[in-house]
Amino acid sequence: MSAQNLLVELFGEELPPKALKKLGEAFAQTLAKNLERDNLLDTGFSVTAYATPRRLAAVITNVRDKAPNRKEHKKLMPVSVGYDSSGQPSPALTKRLEKEGGLQRALGDSLVNVAENGTDYIYLNREISGDSLQLHLSFSLREVIQSLPIPKVMTYPDPSGEGWETVNFVRPAHGLIALHGADVVPVSVLGLEAGRMTQGHRFEARVDPVAITHADCYALQMADEGAVIASFAERRAEIVRQLQAAAAPLGLKPVEDDALLDEVTALVERPNVLVGKFEGAFLEVPQECLILTMKANQKYFPLLDAQGKLTNQFLIVSNISPADASAVIGGNERVVRPRLADAKFFFDQDRKKTLESRVSGLAKVVYHNKLGTQGERVERVRAIAYAIAHELRNLQVAGLADRAALLAKADLLTDMVGEFPELQGIMGRYYAEHDGEDVLVSEAIEDHYKPRFAGDELPRSEVGLCVALADKLETLVGLFSIGEKPTGDKDPFALRRHALGIIRMLMEKHLPLDLDRLLTLGAKPFANVGPEILQALLLFMTERLAGLLREQGYRTNEVDAVLALNPPPRLADIPKRLGAVRAFAALPESESLAAANKRVGNILKKAEGEVGTLVDNEKFVEAAETRLFIALHDVQFKADAAFEAGDYTASLQELAALKAPVDAFFDQVMVNVDDPALKANRLALLNQLRQTMNRVADLSRLAA
Repeated sequence: MSAQNLLVELFGEELPPKALKKLGEAFAQTLAKNLERDNLLDTGFSVTAYATPRRLAAVITNVRDKAPNRKEHKKLMPVSVGYDSSGQPSPALTKRLEKEGGLQRALGDSLVNVAENGTDYIYLNREISGDSLQLHLSFSLREVIQSLPIPKVMTYPDPSGEGWETVNFVRPAHGLIALHGADVVPVSVLGLEAGRMTQGHRFEARVDPVAITHADCYALQMADEGAVIASFAERRAEIVRQLQAAAAPLGLKPVEDDALLDEVTALVERPNVLVGKFEGAFLEVPQECLILTMKANQKYFPLLDAQGKLTNQFLIVSNISPADASAVIGGNERVVRPRLADAKFFFDQDRKKTLESRVSGLAKVVYHNKLGTQGERVERVRAIAYAIAHELRNLQVAGLADRAALLAKADLLTDMVGEFPELQGIMGRYYAEHDGEDVLVSEAIEDHYKPRFAGDELPRSEVGLCVALADKLETLVGLFSIGEKPTGDKDPFALRRHALGIIRMLMEKHLPLDLDRLLTLGAKPFANVGPEILQALLLFMTERLAGLLREQGYRTNEVDAVLALNPPPRLADIPKRLGAVRAFAALPESESLAAANKRVGNILKKAEGEVGTLVDNEKFVEAAETRLFIALHDVQFKADAAFEAGDYTASLQELAALKAPVDAFFDQVMVNVDDPALKANRLALLNQLRQTMNRVADLSRLAA
């Protein structure tokens, strides 16, 4: 068995650019996984994926030409069934052995008797020859193609031209390479027979077709003879290099957009970056509109100045490199001009009507067939935003939040947002500024969608925070009320993102609002929201919060300790509490105190009736009771003072002094005694201890 590198390339028509990166990675990784499963890969193998607009390819190192032989120990039947009285093979055994490769081959040392649970069985021992790479690769390629994450499958005539057969793939395939070292592996897939020929760049290949001489030469030959950078990652890096090189002499910087970069990489096989211009008059249009139309429609990289302002220059990633690029540049400049003119027209037309005049039109726009129109939704968001501002005790903010909530969705009826839905909120701010609205109202109209994604910035002002919270609360409560909850990986209304947005605003903006109170405010405009829906929402939010905290590096038991408090702490307090819990866990006394806390909780849980906190020190019998009572009162005073001052770390640190008296109490005192008064007094002491220890967090959750 010889091991060499394997090249497989599937060549065809232009693949979907937004899916190309994922297709290339899946093609290479799935093929390698299948070959490894079939025992065709030596140790230390590696996989290199290649993907261009017209090809998917993979080079896998250390691939065997044949799978190793394997030994088989196969149970056939009981000896009493397999042999007759004279010891000769019975008809049943003869028939079975014929199925296994023949009687004569199986007789002799390959058949053995093995005793199992008092019965002798016939076993067949044999060595099975490993199948060839050709056989395994043929099956593997079919499996790989069927498992690719293809957005939409095309059906087209079988290239082999046999009858009226059709094949299915993302785009029609025209060529297949399968090379093991320098040798062609004769396999077929999608009606194509494997060879070593492929095509290079559509216009600039030096050799056409390109004959790949060896699997190791693929990338080099494609670059040299085919004028193609086959590696997606290398082509992407080359585009980045050229973008920076083209922008630097101009003192400008290209817009950073990883998704656009991936898409452009999937559109070219050998990139050539050029600089284009448009008329400066278009810069009167908000730069977000111009940037979006250039990126979304033309796949250009707009250029920004040092202050982040859009200039009238942009970068084109071309797939050809003519000696005179003026025709390419001129063509792109002519194409972009109508796009920018459309944006300017929309902007000018939209400003002829105020946002307020558009609000009534929202009554004709359906939000959800069970939740009414956008107009009805606006009124609910207004009510919630106003209530939140009142909770913050700021009447001025309440008035501005109400105004912002009224206008927040009006830009949905503008031509610009109709053309570019991604600009909702952003255009609302521009139009509100044009209408002379308060700057806080204008900003809140844009900010009420924030955060739009993980890591996005939060609203800038309290007005924006009130409207953003209200908008997300209305969405969550409304959709939960009609049963539209996320399930598994399905979340069509992005409710998890809305929940995380609320959590981030409460925590990072240090808002003095309780989550359960906030949910109650969010439910008030709805007539059909009962306690069970609010409870489900609170659980949903708490789960998102716990996940977020774990992602931030907090341990599960630390998160559980803080979130187990009842009532739950304000979200703005949680990071401080978590920091205090982590500092407490580092103390040498923490393990013992956490275990004692858990033990106290179990004792109180089993106690009959309600346990009080009033302790009568006259009823103490054991010295350990007195020592714990004195120590607890001393610690309680200091811990409570630190807690009220917001110093949760110091509050928990004070608990270290309780270790010795707590340990002595459990060593020397029996809680569940026969005397009811004595038992009640000791339970009250433990209840007081537990309340003192669990103000910052439920420390029992730290116990192993």
